[in-house]
Amino acid sequence: MKFIDEARIKLIGGHGGRGCVSFRREAFIPHGGPNGGNGGRGGAITFFASRQPLSLQDIRLQRVCRAKNGEAGAGAQKTGRDGADISIEVPLGTMIRDANTGELLADLLDEGATWCACKGGRGGKGNSHFVSSTHQVPKFAQPGEPGEEKEVSLELRLLADVGLLGAPNSGKSTLLRAVSHARPKVGDYAFTTLRPHLGVVQDGDKRAVVADIPGIIEGAHEGHGLGHQFLRHIERTRSLMHVLDASLGIEAIEKQYEITRNELGLFDPKLLEVKEYLVLNKCDMLDDAELNQLKKHFPQAHCISALHTVGIDKIKTLLCATDKEPITLLPDARSLRP
Repeated sequence: MKFIDEARIKLIGGHGGRGCVSFRREAFIPHGGPNGGNGGRGGAITFFASRQPLSLQDIRLQRVCRAKNGEAGAGAQKTGRDGADISIEVPLGTMIRDANTGELLADLLDEGATWCACKGGRGGKGNSHFVSSTHQVPKFAQPGEPGEEKEVSLELRLLADVGLLGAPNSGKSTLLRAVSHARPKVGDYAFTTLRPHLGVVQDGDKRAVVADIPGIIEGAHEGHGLGHQFLRHIERTRSLMHVLDASLGIEAIEKQYEITRNELGLFDPKLLEVKEYLVLNKCDMLDDAELNQLKKHFPQAHCISALHTVGIDKIKTLLCATDKEPITLLPDARSLRP
């Protein structure tokens, strides 16, 4: 299924049914009187959060959602049937805003969380409702009220414990495959990851949800590459993992780390305060001397080979530690140097 993280939809609650004007007419029973029933309530539209959908694809295909109208009342005090309600299933982390003003209306973070977007119209009262001592034969009834209408925009922001960051082709997807059962596409070329992927990492009785974000390049906050489109998905992560290509050399590693952090700060300065830790991938491509020099220069980093699953157990332990307590691996996240 195509990954869609934005959608816009018009919602229309059901119209209430009209009340009935009716009088009792039975043989040999005089003074029957008014007996018109009330109209039924119009259907409401509700959003509810679930782990089942992975994107907003189905909602994006549906431009208008209209609930059923309530049925009209009938004689013999019969109330019309209520219009059927509509429940729209959305992924966890969906933010719902007013499409015209941008006001945040709901933020569905927990499984089963619901929000009523449009109430159905109230059904009209039948003429039996208006009988009084001074008006014993009312010959009128209320029309049903219209349901609420609004146009909303939906934005999905993935919920994950850890976000994987790095340049294109640094090995983030390979790492996610190594630590979880997720199977994102991998390849020896840039931008193999075109949408975020979620994976569940298990370490004993601990678990963590990890998000693989498409590669971030310089200018991502301005829309270059794919980073700007998906940077918002790491705003809710509790920690960040920078995955860097160890085979590029010390200077290139430092430059890429600086570019990534700069793009994070330009997108949202709060992201610079998120706990983070560093992984140097593709260490299998280095000889012993190069590897020792790398470890000496970046003592706080973890050297691994995601392709050959070297050092993966330690990464799993670190990832799952976020399930209970925050990561404190990098006391100073603003510098690679000790």
